[in-house]
Amino acid sequence: MDNLRYDYDPIVTRRKIEWPNNARVALWVCPNIEYFHIDKPILESPNPTVPEISAYSLRDYGSRVGVFRMMEVFDKHGVRASVLLNSDVCERYPFLIEEGKKRNWEWLGHGITNNLRLTSYPKDQELEVIRKVKDTITKSIGTAPKGWLGPALAESFDSPDLLASEGFEYVCDWVCDDQPTPMRVRQGRMLVVPYDQGLNDIRVFMRGNHTPAEYYQMLCDQFDTLYREGEKSGRVMGIPLHPFVIGLPFRIKYLDKALEYMLSHEGVWRATGWEIAEWYYHHYYQDPGKFPAES
Repeated sequence: MDNLRYDYDPIVTRRKIEWPNNARVALWVCPNIEYFHIDKPILESPNPTVPEISAYSLRDYGSRVGVFRMMEVFDKHGVRASVLLNSDVCERYPFLIEEGKKRNWEWLGHGITNNLRLTSYPKDQELEVIRKVKDTITKSIGTAPKGWLGPALAESFDSPDLLASEGFEYVCDWVCDDQPTPMRVRQGRMLVVPYDQGLNDIRVFMRGNHTPAEYYQMLCDQFDTLYREGEKSGRVMGIPLHPFVIGLPFRIKYLDKALEYMLSHEGVWRATGWEIAEWYYHHYYQDPGKFPAES
């Protein structure tokens, strides 16, 4: 079947995008702060068992230790994180929420727990789950989340419509572009903000078995290309991170070095996901029409 959420739109024929202060690259850093239940399988595990002590305790390490190394690096470089947040974190790890609030981080919905994809629930419960995530984060943070990333980037065919109906205005599950992409929904409005899967630290380290030095080079090479292309029209570079992956002692310095390299360039906008979406909505958004697209 055809994808009716957005049209084919080759990047070489689009209107030029200019970011604030003529930046070439909008750089946003996307830590996934998640909660895992010890009595449920881990999504990424090839052979899930219960309890899966090694996988579960590694993720516990991220919340107990690794995330604070990430905070130190972000603070050093003046980066406001855009957190992909399991709503269970609000209830189980309120200390992390308070630390993020001190830093004025942005908070996106990321399901209830990363033990369950959005598609793991019965179809008639999906809206209830989205609403619960929104309400829990709103109560904990004080403002409603604008963005969404599904656990394991999973969506149903109805997810964009249900998210828009609850006031979400951008999603990150669709890794289809290097610029924001307007998406058709039944009501409200929706953008895709680029969230790069090639640089996702889980893919790089736990699936690709790359070294930290190789990861550093990948980040720099990706940035170099987007920075060069961004001279003609602004690009977005997202860096997906997980405390239990990049937060390990032998990896964290390579994130530090990569941010230092990228931010040494003129024309890099330290942005959050919503700042990117809001700028695009204000300056470039054209309503693609309602879903489904009219033939």
